[in-house]
This record gives sequence, C-alpha cells and structure tokens, in this order.
Amino acid sequence: MSRPEVQAPPEIFYNDDEARKYTSSSRIIDIQEQLTGRALELLALPNDGIPRLLLDIGCGSGLSGETLSENGHHWIGMDISQSMLNVALEREVEGDLVLADMGVGLGLRNGILDGAISISAVQWLCNADKSYHEPRLRLKAFFDTLYRSLARGARAVLQVYPKDIAQRELILSSAMRVGFSGGVVIDFPHSTKSRKEYIVLTCGPPQSLSTAVTPKAKDEDDDDQTVLNSERNSKRRKLTTKNGKGGKEWVIRKKEQMRRKGNAVPSDSKYTARKRKDRF
Repeated sequence: MSRPEVQAPPEIFYNDDEARKYTSSSRIIDIQEQLTGRALELLALPNDGIPRLLLDIGCGSGLSGETLSENGHHWIGMDISQSMLNVALEREVEGDLVLADMGVGLGLRNGILDGAISISAVQWLCNADKSYHEPRLRLKAFFDTLYRSLARGARAVLQVYPKDIAQRELILSSAMRVGFSGGVVIDFPHSTKSRKEYIVLTCGPPQSLSTAVTPKAKDEDDDDQTVLNSERNSKRRKLTTKNGKGGKEWVIRKKEQMRRKGNAVPSDSKYTARKRKDRF
C-alpha cells in the first residue's frame, strides 16, 4: 500500500469511515500503545508522581492520549481531522481536544507545556497538499511555536515515518533552526518489521540522548538501537573539515579527481596528507 500522506491531505484521508476503521483495529490500537509508551520513555519526565501537561500532536481519535492518561498525565490533543476528533469525543477521552493545522502554528501560551509527543504525524508536513503549501515554511511555523510553548528543558518526542533520509534531515534541521537541540533515536535499525524512528528534541541547552534512552526489551527480529545525535555529529563534521580540508580522505579524493582529468599526481602513501613539522 502507498503511504497515506501521498494519497490525500490528512483532513480528507481520515474521513468518517477511515477514522472509525482506524480506531476499531486491534492491531493499530496495540501499535499506538507501544509507540506512545516508548515516546513517554524518551520524554524522560521526572519520576516524582506529579502529573505533567503534555501535548499530543496529531492525536487522532485519542488512542495515544489514553496511554498518557493511564500514566497519570494531563494532555491536550491537536488534530486536523474533524472525523478523528469526533470519534475521540464519542470515546470520551480525558484530554482537551483542539481542531487545528499544526503547519500554521500551535497557538498555545508560551512555556505552558511540560512535554510533547507526536505519533506518525509530523511527516505529513513535508507534503504540499495545497498550492500555497511550502513544506519548509510549514515546518518552521510548527517548530517555532512548539519551541515557544514548551517549558525550558522540556522535551518533544516525535515518532515519524520519513520517506527517505532527505525528509528526515529536513524535519530535524527545521527543528534545529528554531533553537531545539537533540537528534534521532532509531529502535531496531536493522529490522524492516520493527524499525521505528523518534526525533527527540530538547527545548534549551543541548542534552545527551544516550543518558536518557531507556534500554529496549529484546525483540525477535532485532535488539539494536541507534542514537544519531545532531550535536555530536556536527562536532565531528567540524573536526573533519578543519582548515577547510578534511584530512587524508579529502586529499585522496581530490587527487583521484585530478587523475581522472589526466593530470600527473604523486602516488598515495602513508605520508599522504600528513602534517609537516614547522621549520625553524
């Protein structure tokens, strides 16, 4: 099946029939519960028994919100599909529901949220469903207002299904530009069936993801986990491009380009790109 986001805009795709079918599927209910539980782990909320106010972005019919309620938290659910929210109302979920398009901003008071989650929703912003939609501008509006609505030091955990690496980078870079720090956590990266990606963002100073990631239980298909930390990766990029040249690999690549052009180039050796001592 093709991805839902390429079939129709979310407010059209999730009509009355699709909303009820989605909510009545035991498989989807189970998956939503697992993904939301994992998102809560990555939020790394203080374990002090105090309820937090969380935002569920793309809350749909309230399946993920139920997990938040079961863990003792208050929540606001936001979705663009009226049909999905109608089902949530029928199910009498405990959260406050808002009909809104996250691509035009969240419209919440500054610093009101203790955290935010999103399950399988943010990748929809990468599509231009209408002629005036520009994905980069919609992502900017979303992340800018999300950053302002979170308390300093709070986290947002966005579970996404990016179409490709470029789409993942577009989402992550859009978040970094407004002030977030963080990166991507991938559970079971070598498993086609179980692979899940979470963009974990901190509102404020950089924070190491590796210290806050709760170890996953072993899975039949895979028990691996990959943390791609944007702060760490950016530092590595700076080291490899010191003085505008990336060391031995960069030099060898340039020499290879010169050889293909027919130029005479010295042979590679263990001394290639080796730093020379200063002469006095």
